[in-house]
Amino acid sequence: MDFQLQFDNNRDLQLLFGRYDQNLKIIEKELGIKIVRSHDGIKISGPDTQVNKAHELFNYLMTFVEKGKDVKKADIVYALRLVEKEKGIDFKRLAKEKIEVSVKGGLVTPKTKGQIEYVEAIKTHDLVFCIGPAGTGKTYLAIAMAVNALKKGLVRRIILTRPAVEAGESLGFLPGSMVEKVLPYLRPLYDALYDMMEPEKVEQYGEQGIIEVAPLAFMRGRTLNEAFVILDEAQNSRPDQMKMFLTRMGFDSKVVVIGDVTQSDLPNTEGNGLSEAHKVLGHLPDIKFIHLTSDDTVRHELVQKIIEAYGKSTNGSR
Repeated sequence: MDFQLQFDNNRDLQLLFGRYDQNLKIIEKELGIKIVRSHDGIKISGPDTQVNKAHELFNYLMTFVEKGKDVKKADIVYALRLVEKEKGIDFKRLAKEKIEVSVKGGLVTPKTKGQIEYVEAIKTHDLVFCIGPAGTGKTYLAIAMAVNALKKGLVRRIILTRPAVEAGESLGFLPGSMVEKVLPYLRPLYDALYDMMEPEKVEQYGEQGIIEVAPLAFMRGRTLNEAFVILDEAQNSRPDQMKMFLTRMGFDSKVVVIGDVTQSDLPNTEGNGLSEAHKVLGHLPDIKFIHLTSDDTVRHELVQKIIEAYGKSTNGSR
């Protein structure tokens, strides 16, 4: 079967096809088809089912291009694998799941079934716990949803927090003010923000108190109304800290708690707040717990293999 696909705007073709047509080569390899470029589009040749799938894929990828976003290898590979693997998930559903987060029109897209369930949980629940290994998009997707909610006027501010456990008793010996001392532990949250917003906007919102990034200890005694609140690295919180944090939740707020129970930096003699919360709150219907696995890893392909290898090792607790 041959199929001709034409595009209205040639300017968008580089965003879609990639540098030196690398995206076309990836699609050819993944679907076992042949793609030939023309001056205004492409010709797709191959088995009927694969050609139809390619057509649907290009329609999906054009939703990125329409927002001025480059189509990357990960966008293609994860979309194809997800649609192939999971029944009930097609390219039209994936297109609906994209999160518009950037003033530049960028998009963040859940790339696995677990990530789709995570995003849906945040949309439908005021309190969500997401537990899973590194590289599964726990923090990144939560911050994307927070930025999106702020942009839509659903909340008035974003509050990002995490325990500064590594500083521990030695925090007082570090140079600088309290904020300067804990800044290194909050840097990953800033990294995600800068990916989704213009740096000057992040700084402006920070000065205005619209975006706040602070250590968990700074949450005590507060009531957080009309806010999107994210607790990152929750496995490093003590049970009493977790209770303190959860009871800060105010009206018209959304709270997302993120962590990996296998990566706690607390002493072995201490329980962690994330595991305790799962035991105490796991049965409550209004609270959603999402469990991601190595199948939801969306970093470099080696990261998933590393996670699986450590999981099989008897010494792989860290």
